[in-house]
Amino acid sequence: MEKGVQRWVVDISKWDPSPHDFCSVLSLLPQHQRSFVTRFVRMEDRKRALVSQLLQYALVHEVLGIPFDEITINRTLEGKPYLGNDNAGLEFPNFNFNVSHHGDYVAIASEPLCLVGLDIVSYDIPPKETVLEFIQNFSSYFSSLEWDNIVNAGSCDGILTEFYRYWCLKEAYVKAIGSGLAYGLDKVEFLHTRWTNISVKINGEDTREWRFWLFELGKGHWASIARGHPRSATESYRKTLQGSEFNLEEYHKGLHLPNVDFVSRTIEELISVLHGEAYKIPGDERNT
Repeated sequence: MEKGVQRWVVDISKWDPSPHDFCSVLSLLPQHQRSFVTRFVRMEDRKRALVSQLLQYALVHEVLGIPFDEITINRTLEGKPYLGNDNAGLEFPNFNFNVSHHGDYVAIASEPLCLVGLDIVSYDIPPKETVLEFIQNFSSYFSSLEWDNIVNAGSCDGILTEFYRYWCLKEAYVKAIGSGLAYGLDKVEFLHTRWTNISVKINGEDTREWRFWLFELGKGHWASIARGHPRSATESYRKTLQGSEFNLEEYHKGLHLPNVDFVSRTIEELISVLHGEAYKIPGDERNT
């Protein structure tokens, strides 16, 4: 099942397409998926949305071997993308994926049995606010222990780093179960030893059904991965899974699969995965 554990990331700051070049890449997506890109006004947001779509199709194609034009990606009522192909990925008991984008990075993570949640954060604060003023807006989402660790982290940079690490983990959890963003963030409390051996309490109760990891991506960005039991999924998301109940041996095998580092992919590589040939992307500085 280890092939089903994938972590891919794209640095979109290295891609600066002209409007024509951008439309050329957008046209490669199925017609019904393009509106998820064009609904955004700012080009940076459109780039993130487009790369997110490319990552989903390329990863599904490479891992499961489904031809690009036969891949079906749908969304739950809460907006979580999932693979809609019937009987897809029989090699894996419960293949699922999650995407995230913030700042310069867009990423995708997949798991063969457990739920997977992914979140990226970029350390920034709105202008005209101090760090303490900024984080105070979110204080209700943290336990007293988490909040004490945040506000007592030392310098402003230390406080902001601590805040975003906790926030990133909370977002990965709620995304893994398929709930709307921010819903349930206050129900999970994270414990750790210098940000290793990360564990979680859900509604005040310890659980051994989840594992979490943090990754430093660079340039002030962090990513978190959540891996947990499929029965934790929301009702609408659970209906999209191949299965939500597994015996203890099966589940522990999935939960304790080796985690892997993020692999950096270029937009050119993603399109090559889908089309099986080199595809030169105008505007990508790595092609010059």
